[in-house]
Amino acid sequence: MDALSDPEQVDVLIVGAGPTGLMLANWLQRCGVRAITVDSKSGATRESRALVAQARTMEIYDQLGIADLIRAESFPAVRVSPGFEAESFGSLPVGQLGTGLTPFPGLYVLEQSKTERILGDHLTNLGGAVRWQTTLENLVENPTGGCVATVLGPDGPAWIRARFVVGADGGSSAVRRLRGVPFEGVTNEHTFYVADASQVSGLEEGAVAIRFGADAFLIAFPMASDGHFRLLGTVRLSNRSTEVSEESARAKMRDVFGVRYGGLSWFATYRVHHRVAARFRDGAVFLAGDAGHVHSPVGAQGMNTGLQDAHNLALKLVDLIAGRADERYLDRYDAERRPVARRLVSTTDRAFGIVTSGTGAMRMLRRIGARLIIPLAVPGVPRLSVASRLFGYLSQTRIHYWMSDADRTARRGRRGAVVGRRLPWTGSNFDALRSARWQVHVYGPVNTRTAVRFTRLLPVEFHAFGSIGATALTPGRFYLVRPDGFVAAEADASGAAAHFRAELSSWGIDPDALSRGPYLAEVWPGPSPVSSDARGGSAGESMRSDSASSS
Repeated sequence: MDALSDPEQVDVLIVGAGPTGLMLANWLQRCGVRAITVDSKSGATRESRALVAQARTMEIYDQLGIADLIRAESFPAVRVSPGFEAESFGSLPVGQLGTGLTPFPGLYVLEQSKTERILGDHLTNLGGAVRWQTTLENLVENPTGGCVATVLGPDGPAWIRARFVVGADGGSSAVRRLRGVPFEGVTNEHTFYVADASQVSGLEEGAVAIRFGADAFLIAFPMASDGHFRLLGTVRLSNRSTEVSEESARAKMRDVFGVRYGGLSWFATYRVHHRVAARFRDGAVFLAGDAGHVHSPVGAQGMNTGLQDAHNLALKLVDLIAGRADERYLDRYDAERRPVARRLVSTTDRAFGIVTSGTGAMRMLRRIGARLIIPLAVPGVPRLSVASRLFGYLSQTRIHYWMSDADRTARRGRRGAVVGRRLPWTGSNFDALRSARWQVHVYGPVNTRTAVRFTRLLPVEFHAFGSIGATALTPGRFYLVRPDGFVAAEADASGAAAHFRAELSSWGIDPDALSRGPYLAEVWPGPSPVSSDARGGSAGESMRSDSASSS
């Protein structure tokens, strides 16, 4: 049989099997979407720069069912230790800042290679696989819809006809190049080095170290409690063609930062780019992860942003393929995720400029400012009212999406405390998100008849919880929650069904199709369509009913 005359047909072709591609593949596989994942590499990454799983990413892992696996293999870093050169200015308790805001406060240090292995194993358990050593050669639009991809694998060339194609193939994305999508931004003049070192001294055990210098910068991530650190730093080169050697980097760490190490597993250098694709959707083609945005590692948010891209896009594709949404809903991927990427690239670009600029003024700021400001700020941050907001930015739990242009106009650009954000954690409400279904939440007492009547008007899961916890949620208010855990709308009980139906329709979603599959509850059993926690409902009784369960 001629592979080129008999193409495979799938719903989604994923190009790239790094963390972003694997996250996307996991969600599509779990939800019963026909997908093929290809990657030109011979296998999963062995050496990597990406290290940290932020709290928002851990919440997504939990929704997928692998948070315990990630946590078991990661090293928890609950403190950040800033300093100048060899001097440390104490430590900031990041884990303490996040207490009560998420089930996963702190930072979870786990190298990319292990993240890929866990995601790959989970994909296999779900019945999926990656086609390694398979390169995307060409990508053209299909006159009848979707795209036709030409791939070259171990058995020769083949065609794949896909309804949608996702480029998760890194900063040099073939998908982005073949579609002619500009990759806008700059390449920084500095060279970064990364070293996987053991027997490290000069750093606080168990803390992420951030050290400023007049002409250098170092950030160190603890990998284990035995002096194993991943060290990343910058080197200013007078001649850009000069390569940074391990010996010169070791000398810089020793002489400037007082950091020494014994063993070395690997060492690499790379240039830092700050770029964002001109668009994240191009017809039937989408970009995610580094294919859509690259930036400096300051803030440790690169891999996390890609994983969140995949989560957002996957559940939108699932809604469309299941017949719950039309093409308009897919436009929201670009509208939601590209602003996040642009803001992140802009922020890290400015931060990177502060720590690397060679101007006399910036060098003086780093030398004097770091010694004067940071020692005063570190002890006081946990007591400040903005401490939780600081954690929210770092952990990516404060990301906001505008749900509509009308909402932006009505609010005059002021972001709301709940709508457009990931569902605030009350301590008991995240388990409901594991079903990955559209659902409605209400906090505080609610009459069973009210819940049943509501689900007759809008066929979604209905969950009642007894307490709002320490959140901005309002008791008695109805909240429409998307499958990805973001709050899409809110309303009073009397008008909630009508309001939610109107909002859903405006996004291209059929309100009467929200109970339509595939959701694959047999893969991950979700809560009953109408349920309450132990403290919810009327006197805490179960809110399930025959009429409601049909939703």
